[in-house]
Amino acid sequence: MQNLKMPAMFIGHGSPMNALAKNNYSKFLNQTGPRIPKPKAILAVSAHWETHGTQVLNAIQPKTIHDFGGFPDELFKIQYPAKGAPEVSSRVVELLKTDKAQLTAEWGLDHGTWSVLVHMYPTAEIPVLQLSLNRKLKLREHYELAQKLIPLRNEGVLILGSGNITHNLRALNWDSNSKAFAWALQFDEMIKTAIIEKNLPCLFNEISADQSFWDQALPTLEHYIPLLYILGAAEASESPKFIYEEMQMGSLSMRSVEMSN
Repeated sequence: MQNLKMPAMFIGHGSPMNALAKNNYSKFLNQTGPRIPKPKAILAVSAHWETHGTQVLNAIQPKTIHDFGGFPDELFKIQYPAKGAPEVSSRVVELLKTDKAQLTAEWGLDHGTWSVLVHMYPTAEIPVLQLSLNRKLKLREHYELAQKLIPLRNEGVLILGSGNITHNLRALNWDSNSKAFAWALQFDEMIKTAIIEKNLPCLFNEISADQSFWDQALPTLEHYIPLLYILGAAEASESPKFIYEEMQMGSLSMRSVEMSN
C-alpha cells in the first residue's frame, strides 16, 4: 500500500502547561491528528534539542524528558510512551549524508515534542523520532538542510516542527487576561507576511534594519528555527495554511503553520 503524502507542520507549543490544558489550543491539536492522514512515523524538530552537529534520535523506546523546572508534579508525571522509528532515523541520516548527521540514542522526546503529541495522538500509537538543531548552522542553512528531507513526506513521515515565532520569556505576563504586546504582534505579522510572500531574506533575518526588533521577539533563536524546517520541507507548489493563531502570556506566538497542497 502506497503511503499518502504527509503535510509539513509547525506547531507553536508555548508553556509546558499546555500539555495539561483544556482550552482552544488543546482542542485545535485534538482535532489536528484525526484531520490529517495517519503517519507511518513522526519526525519532530523541537526547539529543545540543540547540539553541536546534526543528530538523529534512533532510540527504540524513547524516554520522556521533563526538561523544565518549577511546574506542578502533575506535569512531571506525564509519560509519552511512543516507540521509536530506527528505520526512519537511518533514512534521515541517508538523506543528510552530506551534512554528516549522526545517529544517537542518548536523547528522548523533550517537551517541545510530547506536549504537542499528547493532544494530537494521545494514545502514542505513532512511532516518533527527533532531529536536533545544529548550533553551528545559520538560519538559511537550517532551511537548506530541511529541503533534503522532502522525500520523507512521500514515505508517510509527518515532519513536525515545534517552537514559537515569538518567544521572550523575560517579557511573559502571567495574568490570564493579559493582552499581547504590540511588538510581539508586529513581529508575528511580519513573519506571517514573509511566509505568504516567500520572502526568504526576511525569514532568515538577512535584511533587517533593526536587529533590536528581532532581539526583543527572539532573544535566542532556537524556538524560531523549527519553523524554517517546515518551510524548507515544503514543495514549491504548496501554500501555507495558518491553522492556529493566538498570543499567550503577552509574548508567545502560538501561530501554527501547515504546508500542503
